[in-house]
Amino acid sequence: MTLDYYPPLSPIRTGLACKCPRCGGGKLFSGYLTVREACEVCGLDMRNHDAGDGPAVFIIFILGFLVVPLALWVELTYQPPLWLHVLLWFPTVIGLTLVLLRPLKGVMVALQYRHRSTTQQD
Repeated sequence: MTLDYYPPLSPIRTGLACKCPRCGGGKLFSGYLTVREACEVCGLDMRNHDAGDGPAVFIIFILGFLVVPLALWVELTYQPPLWLHVLLWFPTVIGLTLVLLRPLKGVMVALQYRHRSTTQQD
């Protein structure tokens, strides 16, 4: 049995880049949000890494912090009709959610790896 040394990598960097939390080289996802079974570079078993609802909760907080004040400012400044609010904010929220979901899930998986919160380790 050979033990390979992997220097500690930043979970934020590897997560946002959607790379393997151990080696930083392999891809973390096999689909849009499906975590690979194993890293193709270092062989890390990633089957038990699951972010759960964490990324969605963070996105709710981030988008709520950004979109609600903007929507209120638009309402108080321009007083557009309700249909224009829907036309503005619905695609904005959906688009930002889709952009942020994958990197935030990557960060959560990398943090799980860093803090060893899965049932099966290296």
